[in-house]
Amino acid sequence: MNYYLLFKSLHLISVISWMAGLLYLPRIFVYHAENSDDRKISDVFKVMERKLYFYIMTPAMILSWIFGLLLIHSIGFQQLGQTWMVLKLIFVIFLTLYHFYLGKTLNQFKFDQNTHSHKFFRLINEIPTILLILIVFVVIFKPL
Repeated sequence: MNYYLLFKSLHLISVISWMAGLLYLPRIFVYHAENSDDRKISDVFKVMERKLYFYIMTPAMILSWIFGLLLIHSIGFQQLGQTWMVLKLIFVIFLTLYHFYLGKTLNQFKFDQNTHSHKFFRLINEIPTILLILIVFVVIFKPL
């Protein structure tokens, strides 16, 4: 069995799931920030946010890292010295930090302590898209 292709397939599935959450959770934050005065609606958003973050996003992030590291192991750790791989890992680390920032924001909403406007969440919702574009181009074109 070709483990490289298995790991690559599972890595892509995990990344797609993770990215879906990274793109959707800030959108929920937009609507939550717009409706934070309505307790009933706010409570619904809190449940949606928590389930998305803990049941989909975080497991998908962990699996993305696991299968990504298994891919690196499959092709050899010398790949870590290549510029494209270093850039990809830097961008993925930024995605991971963004993920944890969303978790922190989730807790602020949970305790009704959010201080950001819906416009702020619309703006930061672009961060994972930009990082995704950078990652795809770096992986496909493998500069230097």
